[in-house]
Amino acid sequence: MWSRLLGPRVIGRTGLCWRSLFTMRLKTSEFQSLFNDGLNGLAEVFEKHQHELRIAGGAVRDLLSGKRPEDVDFATTATPEDMKRMFQSAGIRMINNKGEKHGTITARLHNENFEVTTLRVDVQTDGRHAEVEFTTDWQKDAERRDLTINSMFLGLDGTLYDYFKGYEDLQNRKVRFVGSAEQRIQEDYLRILRYFRFYGRVALEADDHEPETLAAIRENGRGLAGISGERIWVEVKKMVVGNHAAHLLELIYNLELAQYIGLPPDGNVEEMKRVWQNAKGHSPKPMTILAALLHCPEEVEKMDIRLKVSREEKSLALFLVKHRRELCRSQDEPDSLKPFTDFIIDSRELDSQSKVCELLKYQGEEKLLAELCRWSIPRFPVSGHDLRRIGITSGKEIGSMLQELRDIWKKSRYQMDKDELLSHIRP
Repeated sequence: MWSRLLGPRVIGRTGLCWRSLFTMRLKTSEFQSLFNDGLNGLAEVFEKHQHELRIAGGAVRDLLSGKRPEDVDFATTATPEDMKRMFQSAGIRMINNKGEKHGTITARLHNENFEVTTLRVDVQTDGRHAEVEFTTDWQKDAERRDLTINSMFLGLDGTLYDYFKGYEDLQNRKVRFVGSAEQRIQEDYLRILRYFRFYGRVALEADDHEPETLAAIRENGRGLAGISGERIWVEVKKMVVGNHAAHLLELIYNLELAQYIGLPPDGNVEEMKRVWQNAKGHSPKPMTILAALLHCPEEVEKMDIRLKVSREEKSLALFLVKHRRELCRSQDEPDSLKPFTDFIIDSRELDSQSKVCELLKYQGEEKLLAELCRWSIPRFPVSGHDLRRIGITSGKEIGSMLQELRDIWKKSRYQMDKDELLSHIRP
């Protein structure tokens, strides 16, 4: 899988901590699979102009975990101006260069986009945004990143460059901030939620946090109030569908963060923990878990105002809050889907079946959920045209008769065909 090139060694001191560079050579199939005409062409351009190019951040973490990353970001010693000259001279198209002031240029080679960012240091931060300066020092760029497991670089020859024991933390399933947790959080308060999200992805144990990390989060939690709802919702959604979600949501309440991120201050944590236990093995939607914290539709509205969730997500939350108690299996026929299929048949919403599936996950009805996933909505076989053909012409009478026939059809478990239903019409 890999071979060691250079063990840990002290190479100097920064304001954060002692520099300790660890390197090794990665030789996995996942890493090799990244190389195609596009990446090879990109590498040739940087090599020709003698600028270093390395894979950065989350892609390195994924590769070291044996996963092929979905997105690969690159870092370089070349400035944006250097990159523009290089790509122009090579005839390479550049697109979406809105990130240029932050050092990012996107090149398009062989129908693939490659996002490359100049090494940076933060000059000034306000908890939301940062003013940056470009550098050629890989160590300084690593210092400005949030977590040790996200601060590593990988050369295109497979050499890992790890300054803050990120590889060791990844092997030990530890999630730590680079240097001072308080300083990293104050640079961007969203890092609090990123910590929780990556904890759910990496940590084996539900409650294995470093006390000083939780203390720094508690002390700086109010900074989340200044972060946009859209950014918060992206992180919360990912956290809620990861591992340890119930523990992490409870921790958010214990650390008094809920009020800053759109969740009710007195959220029903015990209900949420129960629902998470019910649903976790069935790929619940994030809102299915979060709805358990909400007591009433008004809290859905407040959450939407803060987080600006999608129309579909808000609709699901309102549905679950309204129906989680009243729409349930029959006491007379506990194994029957009938209450749920009747609701779907009567509903005018196109996504009613998917909502009811989420409700069954919420309620822990595994057997009924499996049946409903196999069930297809039947088509009511009678139309107004059928009634006109047998002499019923009044619009009001047609509407009333169709409803009466629909009720008979439902009682038959949707088995009656058109002729059987029409036979119930009295001359």
